Amino acid sequence: MTTARVRYYTATTLDGYLADQHDSLDWLLTQPIDEDGAMNYGSFIEEIGAMVMGYTTYAWLLEHEVGDGKPWPYDIPCFVFTHRDLAPVADSVRIVEGLPADHRSAIVDAAAGKDTWVVGGGDLAAQFADAGLLDEVVVSIAPVTLGAGRPLFPRRFDLELLEVDRNRAFVCARYAVVGPRPVASP
Repeated sequence: MTTARVRYYTATTLDGYLADQHDSLDWLLTQPIDEDGAMNYGSFIEEIGAMVMGYTTYAWLLEHEVGDGKPWPYDIPCFVFTHRDLAPVADSVRIVEGLPADHRSAIVDAAAGKDTWVVGGGDLAAQFADAGLLDEVVVSIAPVTLGAGRPLFPRRFDLELLEVDRNRAFVCARYAVVGPRPVASP
């Protein structure tokens, strides 16, 4: 029996951005991908029992995936980390404030023995890593550079490569989170 993991599953540009300065994902949505290929979303989501995201990711989903008759796209428990006063858009959504460690028990309980998906953004994933709560980073790297935007992981951490593959335009890699990377002395 394996222990449930906390996994940051995302896509990034070659220069390490999740979105551009305007939170656009146009760079991602134009890339060819095999829905059944290496490290695909369908296989990944089968292992997920709960998800966590920050405000910007939640707002993006509300703007692009919900409304006009389209319901909240996930039926698993979702924890949205924010200091804003928001109303959840579905019964499965919980708005929470504080650090990941403050909500660890509730997230683990909600996942019911399955893995937890850190959807985004990079700062929230780094907060989970800072607390020692992030086990893996699974990233699909697109052949695009943006030069600026929302960083993939804005902290110094060492990772261990566990798996690498290709899914059409993407290099897909799975890493174990080793721990914080020390700052070198001058």
